[in-house]
Amino acid sequence: MKALILNSGLGHRMGVLTSEHPKCMTEISLNDTILSRQLKIIASYGITEVVMTTGYFDEILVNYCNSLNLPLHYTFVNNPLYNSTNYIYSIYCAKEYLKDEDIVFMHGDLVFENAVFEAVLESEKSCMTVSSTLPLPEKDFKAVIHDGKIDKVGIEFFNDALSAQPLYKLNKKDWNLWLDKICEFCENDTRKCYAENAFNTISDECLIYPVDVKNALCAEIDTPEDLAVVSAKVHEVDNRIVYMCFSTDIIHSGHIAIIQKAKKLGKLVIGVLTDEAVEKYKRYPILPFDERKMLMENIRGVHKVIEQSTLSYKDVLKSLKPDFVVHGDNWRTGVQKPVRDEVIEILAEYGGRLVEYPYSKDEKYDDIEKLTRAQVIFGK
Repeated sequence: MKALILNSGLGHRMGVLTSEHPKCMTEISLNDTILSRQLKIIASYGITEVVMTTGYFDEILVNYCNSLNLPLHYTFVNNPLYNSTNYIYSIYCAKEYLKDEDIVFMHGDLVFENAVFEAVLESEKSCMTVSSTLPLPEKDFKAVIHDGKIDKVGIEFFNDALSAQPLYKLNKKDWNLWLDKICEFCENDTRKCYAENAFNTISDECLIYPVDVKNALCAEIDTPEDLAVVSAKVHEVDNRIVYMCFSTDIIHSGHIAIIQKAKKLGKLVIGVLTDEAVEKYKRYPILPFDERKMLMENIRGVHKVIEQSTLSYKDVLKSLKPDFVVHGDNWRTGVQKPVRDEVIEILAEYGGRLVEYPYSKDEKYDDIEKLTRAQVIFGK
């Protein structure tokens, strides 16, 4: 899969903020510009190929991308007519790098959170982000939905429509259809419209489905006012508290995988069960609490590690009030089910959310733990 990012626009509505660099290089936090945030998220999901269209300030943009030192390979394509065409022509200029590929496609002024990007990538069908909770914008994209799929995209549609943002995942078959129509438009000198105008003529063949992100962060920045609103939302998203609890003695790839997912939701706080709590829940731990806590503190991306003195999360949740609690889905039944039920009840009191990922049990780790335990007990 390749990522396509459109950065050929002039960004005039941003005023002096885009007088020395393209709009995508506008700062949205202490650590990121619009573009650096996009690229970091793209890289974190294992995408390595990025096709980026450029226009004004193209050399500055190329140097900036390379300076980020991300594990990405860039193909930069300049739109020589950036000041007299729309991005449909930028895509046309890049067509040779996009044919016969699965594509994740976004505008260069779009800011989104990890959960939105993940939902898009997880869709088996070609998709576009929409929101069923936000009001319809006057001047921005709306998507007309018929029979569960997107029929039209544009700024002029208000009936049967949802607020929409230009973040797409397109399977090769659908993208080839759309790209061919984009080429047809441009070769017939229809270059000043949106690429979505081409899609609208073939939506019965090019099947794109809505992914409803509701109130999650997914917004374009067109004006300084947009920048203020989105920057505040970025600050809120990046400072969300995410909580997980572990009792394990052995950290394996399954634990690391779920930790990597959890930290994308915000600042990850990990609770480590005390020795006494583990003993009541399972059996006495192989490693004492201090060593298990140190293991967690040395995992990259963990914001903080705290003590959890009981199997119940109640005291921690009442004190920490995390935005998310993350756990494997293995506690839906069995001895931990009452704990899960209590977590859901407490989260509901203040609007927190439980996020569960599929639990992957690997017997070899059970065997390692049994062997280690036997060696500790019998001194072998």
